Amino acid sequence: MIGGPGGHGDWGACDPAEQRNRRTRASVLVQTDETTPGTGGGALLVDTGPDLREQMLACGISRVAAVVYTHAHADHITGLDDLRLLNRLIDRPIDAFATAPTLTELQRRFDYAFRPWTPPGFFRPVLVPHPVAPGDTVAAAGLSVRLFEQDHGFVRTLGLRIGGFGYSTDAVALDDAALAALAGVDTWVVGCFQPQEHRTHAWLGRVREWVDVLRPRRTVLTHMGVDMDWAALVRDLPPGIEPGHDGMVLEVPD
Repeated sequence: MIGGPGGHGDWGACDPAEQRNRRTRASVLVQTDETTPGTGGGALLVDTGPDLREQMLACGISRVAAVVYTHAHADHITGLDDLRLLNRLIDRPIDAFATAPTLTELQRRFDYAFRPWTPPGFFRPVLVPHPVAPGDTVAAAGLSVRLFEQDHGFVRTLGLRIGGFGYSTDAVALDDAALAALAGVDTWVVGCFQPQEHRTHAWLGRVREWVDVLRPRRTVLTHMGVDMDWAALVRDLPPGIEPGHDGMVLEVPD
């Protein structure tokens, strides 16, 4: 976090010498083996946080066909402007899927990105809005995406299920419908902010309760705070649960 001795960072319990403790804001890209180079097909981005440019360059990603927004908090949307370069690379607008309240906030803050495209070229990002609701299954970037609602304390967020993959960031509670959507999941990436209870984010004890119910083959923690040291988590977590890190690649069966 900003701050710390000399202003060079508050690392909390994390070891600054461990590269996997150097975390950018939570986001994932889901793609299939059938992705066609140059089209963006089969490449689905979840959220556009303020570190999007850095993440894309670090991971060698230059093609995205669609974006799903989990919610409109700043750490999940404020990299939206960097989609302009992705528009140029695929030479077309990018589909944006979000709930009506999230789209309203996106269009209020980034109104220019939702104006109709006037070809040729892209001097601004161009997104095509697609309103969705929890319980919907949508076709996005050639993928079948099942959406479910999550409780984030003061707001609601979207979770995703794509084949054997589940993604649940920014949630403190999951209702029966969310757990049903995740039933049988193989690989689950889930937000886990800290070891102690938190009012808007899941913590270690809560995630372990969910894992006991869902029993995924692999659970990967994301959206971790400064009390979540990578090496300590690897040492102390039970088999099947592990901390994520920037650039992590997960191979997930259908």
